[in-house]
Amino acid sequence: MWKNHLLGVVIASAIVFIGATVNPFSAFADELHWGFKKAQNEQPAEAGAAFDQTLEKYGALYKGSPDEKVIYLTFDNGYENGYTASILDTLKKEKIQATFFLTGHYLTSATPLVKRMIEEGHDIGNHSYGHPNMARISEEEILKEWKKFDDKLREITKVERTIFARPPEGSFNEKLLQVGNDAGYRHIFWSVAFKDWLADKPQGWKYSYDNLMSQLHPGAIVLMHTVSPDNAEALPKFIEAARKKGYRFDSINNLVNKEAGLAGSFKTHDRSL
Repeated sequence: MWKNHLLGVVIASAIVFIGATVNPFSAFADELHWGFKKAQNEQPAEAGAAFDQTLEKYGALYKGSPDEKVIYLTFDNGYENGYTASILDTLKKEKIQATFFLTGHYLTSATPLVKRMIEEGHDIGNHSYGHPNMARISEEEILKEWKKFDDKLREITKVERTIFARPPEGSFNEKLLQVGNDAGYRHIFWSVAFKDWLADKPQGWKYSYDNLMSQLHPGAIVLMHTVSPDNAEALPKFIEAARKKGYRFDSINNLVNKEAGLAGSFKTHDRSL
């Protein structure tokens, strides 16, 4: 049931967060939907002045420096479908630290994999506990979503709390970003994404590989989902090809710590188990 619910939510929001031509404003006056013009020929993705100004105001990020050939890998995990272990194997072999944005369902249903992520040096991001549209709930409910997630994470891993947040469906507003900042969360969006969440319709590793390579750019924050075999099979090939083009891989935590005036405001979580 959870898989069907989550897939429905993700599919409904897919056009919104990948497309660059979708109107970012919804029927809710202050609700925004993340979108950007995809990178081409290694020229960085662009979200436009309005989004750039809003994110900058609250210290939110969707890409790194356009002058550094660095890639930041992030994964959204709502449920486990059998491919996360392979992705972790690749990251371990290639010595790459990623950020996994998890839901409460994933914490409780895939606890051994969550523990492995932390043991192997990856950061855990807060994708909310129940995957609601965070722009349509109250401040109290927003804080409950993040706290419930952090409480469960602490219970199963002894990680004190998360510091990175990512809104479900790519839906947000300024209230969400402000509440997040006040509570010690920094929002991390993305500059590379494609339709990779249809677990029952794999299209082969080349589909994922071609999408990743066509959107490759300096400072890319890559969003991938772990429910399809396509990404698991394409990941090692993508890493090899990107490195041959002169790119290196770094963590979101290191990117945040490079931000002038904000380094030290958000500290890496305690990784102890």
